[in-house]
Amino acid sequence: MPMLTDSPLLSVATRRALAPNVAYALMASVIGLALFASGTPSPLYSMYRELWGFSPLVLTLIYAIYALGVLTSLILAGRISDEVGRRPVLLVALGTLMGTTVLFMLADSVTWLFIARALQGLATGLALGAAGAALLDLHPRRDPAGVGLTNGVASAGGIGLGVLTSAVFLELLPAPLVLPYVALLVLFAIAFSGTLLMPEPVSNRSRLRLTPQRPSVPPKTRRAFMLAALAITSSWSIGGLLLALGPQLAASLFHTNDHLVAGINIFALTGAAAVGQLAFRHAAPWAGAAAGSLALATGMVTLVVATAADSGALSLVGVLIGGTGFGVAFLGALRVLSAAIPPERRGAVMSAFYIVGYAALSVPAILAGALVTPLGLQLTFEIFGSAVAALALVVAFEAWRTRP
Repeated sequence: MPMLTDSPLLSVATRRALAPNVAYALMASVIGLALFASGTPSPLYSMYRELWGFSPLVLTLIYAIYALGVLTSLILAGRISDEVGRRPVLLVALGTLMGTTVLFMLADSVTWLFIARALQGLATGLALGAAGAALLDLHPRRDPAGVGLTNGVASAGGIGLGVLTSAVFLELLPAPLVLPYVALLVLFAIAFSGTLLMPEPVSNRSRLRLTPQRPSVPPKTRRAFMLAALAITSSWSIGGLLLALGPQLAASLFHTNDHLVAGINIFALTGAAAVGQLAFRHAAPWAGAAAGSLALATGMVTLVVATAADSGALSLVGVLIGGTGFGVAFLGALRVLSAAIPPERRGAVMSAFYIVGYAALSVPAILAGALVTPLGLQLTFEIFGSAVAALALVVAFEAWRTRP
C-alpha cells in the first residue's frame, strides 16, 4: 500500500499551505462539521420509519452502529495521525464522510441506513482524533485553554446545529431526505479542499500501521485524564439521553409532534453549552469542571421533575441549566487534559478521550432506547437522568478534591 504522505497532490498542497491561524480555524470547523453530520439524520428517522416500517429496536441499533463505528475507528486508528500525519488522516476521513452523504441520499431501505451510519461513525472517529490533535499543534501560542475552548464550542455547536438544521429542512423544505445531505456534501467538499492546503504539523512520520491498540495514556497524564474522562462521561451522557429520548419527550411535554420542537430542545442544550463555555472561559479548569458538573446535576434533576410533572416550561429550564453545566464541565476537563498531553502523544490521548466520550454518548442512549418500550418514557428518563445527575456530583467532588 503506498504511503499517504507520498501523494503528489499532497506535495502540491504543501507548497501552497494555509496560514497556521486559518488552518486552526479549519480544524475547528472539521470537528464541528463531523458532529453536525452525526446529528443530521436524527430528526429524519421518523420519516424513515414511515417509509420502511422498522421498529424502535431497529432505530436503536442504527444509533448503536454509528457509535460502534466511531469507537472502532478510535481504537484501531487512534494514534495513526501521530505516525503518518494529521492531513492524510483527515483527507481520508473527510472523503469518506462525503461518500456517506451520497449513501444517505440514495438510501432506499433500512440496510442502507446501517451501512451509511457505520461508515459515518468510522470516518467521524478518524476526524475527531486527528483534528483534535491538530488544534493543539496549530494554536498560535500552543495554549491548552484556548484549544479546549475551541474544541468545546465546536463540538457543542456542531451537534446542536446539525439536529436543528435537519429539523428545519424536514418541516419547511421539500425533499427532506435529500437536501440536508446535499448541504452536507457541499460543506465537506469545502473542508476537504481546505485540508489539502493545510500545513502538516507532524514532522517525524512513519509508514501506516493499522493494528488494534489498547487505549493508553502516559503516566504523567493519567490524573488529568481521569478527571476529563469522568467529566465527558457525565456531560455527554445528557446529550446521548436527549438524542435518544428527546423527540418522544418533547412530544409528550409540549403536546406536539412538530420536529422543530425536538430540534430546538437539542439546540437549546448545545447552545447553552457553547454560551457557558464562552462565559466561563477564564475560570480555573478545576473550578469549571466542578461548577459545571454541579449545574449539570441541577439541570438533570430539574428535567426529571419536569417529566414527572408533565411540564414543558420546567423541562426547558432544566435543559438550559443542564446545557450550561454540560459545556462548562466539558471545557474545564478538556483544558486540564490539554495542558498535560505530551506533543508526541496528542493523537493517541485525544482519541482515548473521545473513546470515553462516545461510549458515554452511546451506551446510555442505546440502553434507554431499548428500555423505553417496556418501562415507559417517564420511568426510563427518571432512571437514566438520576444516574447522570449522580455521576455529575461525583465529578464535581473529584474536581474540587484534586484542585491545585
